[in-house]
Order: sequence, then C-alpha cells, then structure tokens
Amino acid sequence: MRIAQLRQHLRDHGAKPCHEDRVLRAWIEARPLDSGPVPAERFFPLNLRAALPPLATELAGLARLQSEHIGEDGSSRLLIDLNDGQTIESVLLPREGLCVSTQVGCAVGCVFCMTGRDGLLRQLGSAEIVAQVVLARARRTVKKVVFMGMGEPAHNMDNVLEAIDFLGTAGGIGHKNLVFSTVGDRRVFDRLPREKVKPALALSLHSTHADLRARLLPRAPRIDPSELVELADAYSRATGYPIQYQWTLIEGVNDDDAELDGIVRLLTGKYAVMNFIPYNTVDGLDYRRPTWERAAAMARQLHRRGILTKLRHSAGQDINGACGQLRARDSGPPA
Repeated sequence: MRIAQLRQHLRDHGAKPCHEDRVLRAWIEARPLDSGPVPAERFFPLNLRAALPPLATELAGLARLQSEHIGEDGSSRLLIDLNDGQTIESVLLPREGLCVSTQVGCAVGCVFCMTGRDGLLRQLGSAEIVAQVVLARARRTVKKVVFMGMGEPAHNMDNVLEAIDFLGTAGGIGHKNLVFSTVGDRRVFDRLPREKVKPALALSLHSTHADLRARLLPRAPRIDPSELVELADAYSRATGYPIQYQWTLIEGVNDDDAELDGIVRLLTGKYAVMNFIPYNTVDGLDYRRPTWERAAAMARQLHRRGILTKLRHSAGQDINGACGQLRARDSGPPA
C-alpha cells in the first residue's frame, strides 16, 4: 500500500482534508485512528467513522512484530512480518532514532552484507515503510529515521520519497533527521533537490579506489568515488546538511593508510562527516572487523588531517545485529 492509496481510501469514505489530516496524524503517532480533541462522533462523517475500525486492522497488518532482540547498547532489532508473509528488519537506535527497511532483500549485492545474498524479492510500499515507524513509536519515542536498513532506497525511489514527505510533514520529523542512505545513484542527485522535504544524505563509500569499491559493491552504479563526492557535495551545499559518508571498516580490505590518503584527497574542503563503522561479523562471510585500536587510530589520523570523523559502535553487536541476519536466521540458509 502507498500513502496516496490510503489518502484516497479516506476520501472515498467522505473524508475532507481536516478528517484526513486527523486520521493520518493519529496513525503516525501510534494512536487510535479516531483519537483527537473533538469526539469522533461529532467530528467524522458517519461513513468515515464506520470505515475506521477495518482500516485500523488493515494498517496494523502492514507491519507486525515477530520478535525483538535487545542489545546492551540500547539498540533493539525488530524482526517484522509483512502481510504477504515476507519479513524485514528495523532497528530502534539509541537517542530516539530508527533505521527502517525500504525493500525485501536488495539488488546491490554488497559482498559484506547478508541482505543482498538472495537478491531483491520485492519493493516496500510507502505505507509499509511508514508502518515501521508506527510500530516503533508504539514502543518508544522516534525523532529520527534513517533509510539504511534492508534495501537500496534509490531502487524504490517513489515509495521512499513519498514516505519521507509524509514523515517530514504529518510525522513531525525534522527534515535533517530524515536520512536517505544510498550506494550512489544519479537518480538520487536528480530527484532529492527537487523534493519539498529534502532529507539528509548518507553515501556508502567504503573505498576511494574505484576498482575495490566495484568489488565490494558489485551491482552499484559505476560512478567514480571522486565524482560521487562532487555530486554529494553539491547536494550538501543546496540543503545546508553535511553529507554523512558511510565506511564499513573491514580488516585487510579498506583499513590501510592508502585509503586514509584517498579520504583526505576527496573530502578536504567538503561539507562532510566520515562515519567509520567497524564491520559487524556475519556468519558464513569471510570478513573480519579490525581491532578497535586500529579503527580509533584511523579516525584520529583523519581528525589531525582536517576531516571530521566519527567512529561508530555498530548497533547490536551482541545480538548479531548486522542487517539481514535476523531475517536470514528466520528464513533458514539460502537454497
């Protein structure tokens, strides 16, 4: 289901803009659909009132909690059932954040990621994306949403941007707290600047060497890292938000001094933050996370060379929190 279909359903049952707004705000705030300051019987037309209970049931079915896995760091990974039997993952993050999925599976096939092992199974509708926020808000406060879970948002652009628009308006989330994460796609740099709600941008870089990046992200668009940074920097200047560069640190792969030199070369003078994220171990994949000491030393070197760098603790390390792991355990090994 898409948000546009939900709006049309309400209008088909006699909703005027004021009714539509009240129902949708109640939904995104995880409240009963008929809740509000004026009693429902005095506010809603009779036909709309009658339609709300079955609609509430339908919306609740978009994203149902199958299991929750709580980490020592305050994160909580949610395995979510969709109404067609597929499963996805969301992660409640410390400091009132939420990471949501945009697809079932992923077509990019990053070699260090569990999500892409089975390829893309289907797109999520915009209402299914928002339903993850509703489910999370029923558990705790959510003031930031990052589109960084299962899937590549650029491959589901219309649904993701519709969800972002809804969350940045009815959802009451600040636009800079809506983070569109991508491996880099020219459609992103074309579409996002034209949107009413312009999200912050996170760009998965992982290497400054085009050949290595192509091996790590085998089905990502072939855009040279230097061009990607220039495209992203233009967006940062247009929005006033720094670009968040994502770098999964993998021991012996992209954690050497040559990569540090490349980062300095690409990001000096750019409105950017480099996020180092030590690799989150995945069973069956032959990659290792570097020691914390090595990762910290890399971050310090970049700081000394003028690049704002944050060393992130991978959320949910103690609960096998790498994206796609819960779904893989639930589904069993790939055929």
